[in-house]
Amino acid sequence: MQTPRKPSQRKSVKRTTRKKKGDNKWPLRFKLSAFIVILILLSPWYYGYVLKTLTSAWRWVRDIGEDPHYRTYTSFDIRIPTRYSIHGIDVSYAQGKIDWQKVRAMEDDGVKIHFSFIKATEGLTLVDPYFQRNWREAAKVGIVCGAYHYFHPRASGKQQARFFLQTVSFENGDMPMVADVETLDGHSPEKMRRELKAFLDHIEKKTKKRPVIYTGLSFYRDYLQGHFDTYKLWIAHYYKHELNAGKNTNWVFWQHSDKAKVNGINHSVDFNVFRGDSTEFRHLVE
Repeated sequence: MQTPRKPSQRKSVKRTTRKKKGDNKWPLRFKLSAFIVILILLSPWYYGYVLKTLTSAWRWVRDIGEDPHYRTYTSFDIRIPTRYSIHGIDVSYAQGKIDWQKVRAMEDDGVKIHFSFIKATEGLTLVDPYFQRNWREAAKVGIVCGAYHYFHPRASGKQQARFFLQTVSFENGDMPMVADVETLDGHSPEKMRRELKAFLDHIEKKTKKRPVIYTGLSFYRDYLQGHFDTYKLWIAHYYKHELNAGKNTNWVFWQHSDKAKVNGINHSVDFNVFRGDSTEFRHLVE
């Protein structure tokens, strides 16, 4: 014969049962919460947000103590003066075959390639083997182009200008043509200036547009300053936060680095800024 349970035992059993039923609710809530967390963690939006936040934080930490107007841009692997909004490169055969689509698409914190100077000719006989391809492909992707000639004072300036114009089809919308002057070729400064003036005069006569003179800051100060002051200048002066060429120097382009890394280019490349805003740049190429 079964012995009846005492009332206290029945109450104890009921309490135990109610406790177990209550406990079963928490695993469900926990699983739901965990599922939502997993969805967030797997979301591309979440990772984009986190990466953007971490990148900004790291950039802020890295730039502590740096000049805020001359800081490192990781993608380009150089420091870039940030007071300027229009940036560009200059290329020649030394950069090899360039993927201009990748060049155009590259951007780092608002810095992207707006223009490119492209080497066309040198002296009286040398044509850059990549000029025609670069001239054609860069324009296709919307990069504003300008052609430059490496000038040799030992040769006739007028003949060099003719050779340059035979190679380059200059059109409205292109940047002014450029005389790259870096050497005396063993001749006197007077001969260099005389032949350079002949080159510049012929280009302006044929294109109806005054050329730009490219040179290094030291060469400009030693041989050109005071002689070509009405011409716009493109000056090379590397790894500085500002171009200290003097207040009255008529420079419009500054080549501030020779070791930038740019997508689509397998070799280091020169990096430049334009001294002005988009309206002034547009007037330059009209």
